[in-house]
Amino acid sequence: MNADKPLNKFLSGFFVNGLLAFICLFWTVPTIGLLISSVRDRIDINTTGWWTIFPHQDWVAVEQIKPAAGVDRNAPMTLVGVTHTFEEFREGITTPDGKRLKWIGNRRVGYLEVQEYRWTANTTLTTENYKQVLAGSDYTAQLKDGTTVTERGDDMFSAFLNSLAVAIPATVIPISLAAFAAYGFAWMRFPARKLLFVLVVALLVVPLQIALVPILRDFVTLKVNGTFLAVWLAHTGFGLPLATYLLYNYISELPRDILESAFIDGASHFTIFTRLILPLSVPALASFAIFQFLWVWNDYLVALIFIGAKPGSQLLTMRLAEIVGSRGQDWHLLTAGAFISMLLPLTVFFSLQRFFVRGLMAGSVKG
Repeated sequence: MNADKPLNKFLSGFFVNGLLAFICLFWTVPTIGLLISSVRDRIDINTTGWWTIFPHQDWVAVEQIKPAAGVDRNAPMTLVGVTHTFEEFREGITTPDGKRLKWIGNRRVGYLEVQEYRWTANTTLTTENYKQVLAGSDYTAQLKDGTTVTERGDDMFSAFLNSLAVAIPATVIPISLAAFAAYGFAWMRFPARKLLFVLVVALLVVPLQIALVPILRDFVTLKVNGTFLAVWLAHTGFGLPLATYLLYNYISELPRDILESAFIDGASHFTIFTRLILPLSVPALASFAIFQFLWVWNDYLVALIFIGAKPGSQLLTMRLAEIVGSRGQDWHLLTAGAFISMLLPLTVFFSLQRFFVRGLMAGSVKG
């Protein structure tokens, strides 16, 4: 019986780890497909799947045959020794030697392609999609077939900078205010402290959408609507309750002995907050920073209402939504734009993820 315990433990661990690895791979596949699609040629992305970049068996063109000028394409045609109609060639004809004859193009302009079934990989990658999406003026791109097209750039670089100008202050401001408030609720004694904390937590149930119209009226009266300041204030106001609650749970569980020793040494509340509380609260601060940054970065509704759709002040989400509306069939641009919008949030998450679980678990275990 004892000899079976290590084997059972190994099998159970292997099963759990294998299942977790499968789930991670399953959720990662769409991101991988988006990244690969964003660097593929516009012709390839419209004709083949992104997975064709990996080695696979498929029909590969080995020869092109143009019919003679006098061939009647409305009647059966004799090409490379076989006679079939245009519709049959269009569907593809398999020859006895294992090759396939397939008509490429339409009835008037086209050619017959001789194909062989072999191992292949579509490894043609390009950064032209990103250059066009980020460009702010006319952009000329060379396609895989050698032709060139000139199109208007989508100017996502300026929208990226606008999103940074909104997301960073809208993350730092509520964290700073909430850290002060959480320290006050946790370690300072003042009248109605518990009542005020309950009121702050109760604000979590107020939905953002129900307050948009009253806030918009106030911002119009104050003449701040249409500016980044309006978005900063909106995200700060609705991010403060959750930030205060999360940080309070963490700060209130810090060792009391450390703070009492600091008070005995004559440290003020501000000194204790800056020298002790902030360094010890990095996991909680980082966990909320991830939440707040992702919320602000991916926000569309608040930015649309308080900034508007002016081209010079559009955020990344607004610019991407406009590209979807105007270039709904240009998958090479949509995938590049989508991955640009994902790049910074992924960087923020992976750089702070080691604090994420520690911050979420703050205050959840007593004793």
